[in-house]
Amino acid sequence: MTARLFVVEDDDDHRAALCDLMQAAGHRAQGFATAADALAALTDPPDLILTDLRMPGMDGLALLRSIRALPLDLPVILLTGHGDIGHAVQAIRAGADDFLEKPYDAAHLIAVVARALAASATRAEVGRLQQILAERAEVTLLGQSRAICALRDRIAALAPLDIDVLITGETGTGKELAARALHAASPRADGPFVALNCAALPDAMADILLFGHAAGAFPGATTARAGKLESANGGTLMLDEVEAMSPPVQAKLLRALQDRTVERLGENGLRPLDLRVIATSKTDLRGRDDFRADLYYRLAGADLRTPPLRETGEDIALIFAHYAQLAARRYGRADPSVSFALDQQLKRRAWPGNVRELKAAAEAYALGLFTATPDDSTLPEGTLAERVAAFEAREIAAALDRHRDNTLRVAEKLGLPRRTLNDKMRRYGLT
Repeated sequence: MTARLFVVEDDDDHRAALCDLMQAAGHRAQGFATAADALAALTDPPDLILTDLRMPGMDGLALLRSIRALPLDLPVILLTGHGDIGHAVQAIRAGADDFLEKPYDAAHLIAVVARALAASATRAEVGRLQQILAERAEVTLLGQSRAICALRDRIAALAPLDIDVLITGETGTGKELAARALHAASPRADGPFVALNCAALPDAMADILLFGHAAGAFPGATTARAGKLESANGGTLMLDEVEAMSPPVQAKLLRALQDRTVERLGENGLRPLDLRVIATSKTDLRGRDDFRADLYYRLAGADLRTPPLRETGEDIALIFAHYAQLAARRYGRADPSVSFALDQQLKRRAWPGNVRELKAAAEAYALGLFTATPDDSTLPEGTLAERVAAFEAREIAAALDRHRDNTLRVAEKLGLPRRTLNDKMRRYGLT
């Protein structure tokens, strides 16, 4: 990413050399001979500050502490020719993002700057999303990967259309979140959102729960009660895990959805329904012997797929940090940070439970109960070749996300001939 940097260094030659190095790396660098001058220029803050430690007047550590006293989340990297453990500890405790001793390797410094900028961008994105969640009663899908952006675009396209939607996705991929997002962005947003867990719908109670009952319809029914379909009038009914619904209940539901009417148990009259139905399923319902084809086509006015976590690449650390921070604040803990090493380990885990599993791990991490050390349980099952292929597919997908589908750039970064990269993309379905 291209960034605007402040370079604070009292040595004129070294300051000029650092500015040239940062500009060669694609950044815009502005030099300052004193910390006081840099501090005064923070009325228009940069993306990162690179500062010497030992300087006359205000030194780099004092500059760092002054910056941390401001309402700015500004990455600061300190450089020194007199570094020791004491200085490093003071710098990190004061909030430095990194501490390098001169002479430093230019490539390493560029990598450290890039890492600090990426971490700052992640924090900013998490803060932005949390602000949205705090200020608006809307559902937000976290992430900036191609898969999540495509899902958001699909939701935005379908939300205004008053048609039923079938959402398919693996367990823990946020199918209910997508359903709520569809409802929140639809003209029915002011109406109710009613959820029904079809996996917990007993056949004996299906008529009562779905369609409601009149007073006196059965012993104990002292008052009339609307069912789930009627309760969703004016809004949205979500049929969660609709694949678990038994065939007899499927037939009754199909009739109600076709006619958009419901007859309460113990009544003879039909009540009109004005609702949108969003069904979710962990499996593809097409061609299943235990699911009615006519009900499938009634529910799938449009379809939506929630991507598994392994397809979201760079979003994994963002989502992890978001849930870790929410948990830390809930339990009165300090906001945890996601280091570069932890970021890499998170991306290499299999996460079979997807976001639900990631959320649980993030909450445990906020309480100091989770370590992301890879072991056999975190890797995909199967043969060695299958596990290597899964890892390779994730790395290529993540690189494509980072470089916005620029396959030439991805091939260079991964050290692959472009033809080889294209072959692997076709093999893994990374179009």
